[in-house]
Amino acid sequence: MTEENMIKITVIIAGRPYPLRIKAADEPAVRKIVKEVNDKITTFQSAYQGRDKQDGLSMTILTYAFDLYKLRQDKPLVNEPGIDSHLDTIDEILEQLL
Repeated sequence: MTEENMIKITVIIAGRPYPLRIKAADEPAVRKIVKEVNDKITTFQSAYQGRDKQDGLSMTILTYAFDLYKLRQDKPLVNEPGIDSHLDTIDEILEQLL
């Protein structure tokens, strides 16, 4: 990946900033995912009041992991064009959260 294709952005997840280096073309998808993650965290916090953001974040990650597991069971991702890039982006975001 060349340096000129990369950009630095900061996303806010569960109220905390996370600096990322991503492909410029991936920025809209990353921002959409961040919004969706934050919305899910808010939903879990509303459903389970009295819990902290860590619990909402954990349940959100579990939801995504389960959805990915079901997707892999229903349709193996082998030879899907571009899927590795998307999974790498999601993996980078999750690793920065941990």
